[in-house]
Amino acid sequence: MTAFTVALVLVVAAAGLVRWRRPAWYWLAFGVTLAALRVLVRYRSVMDACGLTVPPARWRLSLARATNQPIPEPRPPRIRRLRPTRTGLVLRLKLRPGQDVFDIAAASDRLRHSFSMFGVTSREVRSGVVEVRMTGYDVLKRVQMPAETETRAMRLPVALREDGSVHYRDYRAIPHALTLGATESGKSVYQRNLVAGLAPLDVALVGIDCKQGVELFPLARRFSALADSPDTAAELLDALVARMADVYRLIRTQQRITVDVPDAEIAADIWDLPDELRPTPVVVLVDEVAELALYATKEEERRRDRIITALVRLAQLGRAAGIYLEICGQRFGSELGKGITMLRAQLTGRTAHRLNDETSANMAFGDIAPDAVLAAIQIPAELRGLAIAGDASGGWHRIRAPHTSLRQAVNLCNRYADRTPDLPELAPFRPTTGTATELVPSAKASPATV
Repeated sequence: MTAFTVALVLVVAAAGLVRWRRPAWYWLAFGVTLAALRVLVRYRSVMDACGLTVPPARWRLSLARATNQPIPEPRPPRIRRLRPTRTGLVLRLKLRPGQDVFDIAAASDRLRHSFSMFGVTSREVRSGVVEVRMTGYDVLKRVQMPAETETRAMRLPVALREDGSVHYRDYRAIPHALTLGATESGKSVYQRNLVAGLAPLDVALVGIDCKQGVELFPLARRFSALADSPDTAAELLDALVARMADVYRLIRTQQRITVDVPDAEIAADIWDLPDELRPTPVVVLVDEVAELALYATKEEERRRDRIITALVRLAQLGRAAGIYLEICGQRFGSELGKGITMLRAQLTGRTAHRLNDETSANMAFGDIAPDAVLAAIQIPAELRGLAIAGDASGGWHRIRAPHTSLRQAVNLCNRYADRTPDLPELAPFRPTTGTATELVPSAKASPATV
C-alpha cells in the first residue's frame, strides 16, 4: 500500500509539473478526456441554468396529458458534434426554434464557469448552427503555433487567437492594415513575424523606418527598398505610385474584353494575369507613421502633404496593382493633420497592442468595433505582445504573436535573400549591406564627434 501511495503521489506531481511547464501536453493527456465527460454529463443542467432551453412543443405536452405521462423537460440545443483539439473542445450545436446565436454569445461567461473551462467563444456557422470553441488553458500565456497551418498565396499565420485558432494575415482579403502599440507593447515583434512570414514568399518588401533604420535595416537583405528619413520616404512613395500606374497600364492591355472571352478570364487585377506577366506583389511596411506626418516648417509641411497624399493613393488604388500597406505607429490620431482619417478609412485590418490613450484606440476600432476599444486600453503592461485584432466586419479577437527575436528574423531574411526581387522603379532605394564597421563609424575614426 505504501508503494502504491508513493507511485500515486509521483504521478500527481508529474501531472502537475507537466500542467505547469507544458499545458498543451497535459491537456492532450488528461484534460481533454475529463473536459469532454464534464461537458456531456453537465450539458442539460448547465443549459437549463443558463437559460438556453426552450419549452417542449405543444404536441408533446398534449401527448403527455393524453397518455397521463410526466410533462417533458425543456429542450437544450442539440449537440451535433464534439471535437477535441490541441487547445480545447469544439462543440457544434443545432439551435431549437426560437433560439438565437446571440443567446449563446451572451451566456459565454456563464458556460465557461459551469464547464470549468478557461475560455468560451461562439460563432454562427450557418443559419441555426453555432460553433462553441472552449479552451482548456491560457493559450496566450506561452504561444505555441501549430506545426501545420493553412497557407496559400499572400496568406500567412502571424499569431494565435484566444480560442486556440490561428490568426492569419491575408493580404488578398484584407489588403491594408493599421497596427498600433505603445513602447514595449510587442508591436515590433508582431512586425518581425510579418517579415519572417513574408520572407519565403515571392513578394517584394519595401520598408520606411524613420528611426534611422534601427528596426528594419537589420533585415535589409530581404528588402527591395528601404527609406530611413522622411525625405527619402517621400521619393520612395512617389516611385511606388508611378509603379502602380505602370501596373494598371499592363492590366489594361491584357484585359482582352471581347464577346468570346468569358468573365473569368477578364483581368481586373494582377492575380487575373498569366503567371509570366504578373508583376511581383509589393508589401510596404511603415514603422512609425507619426514621423511622416509631423512637421515644423513650411517646407516640412509640403513634404508631409506629399507623403500623406501618396499613402492615401496607394491605400485607395494599390490593391488591384498588388501593393499592400502595413502602417504601424505608437500614436494615431486626427491631430496628425489632414488626410489621416482618410488614410485610416482605407486600412481595413486593425491591430492594437497596449495603448496609452483612448484616442488611439478609438481611431483603431471606434468606427468598426466600439466594444473593442475598452479591451485595447485594458491590456496589462506585463503582457507584451497581447493585442486586439479586428476588421471592417465588426468582429475582433485577442491575439498574441510568438516571440521572434531580431536575430531569428535576420537569419530568415538572410536565408531567403535570393528571393529578393529587383524592381527597376525601386532600384535607387535598394539598401546596401555590409559589415558593422562599414555601417557604424568607430569613435577613433571620428574624434570630432566626442
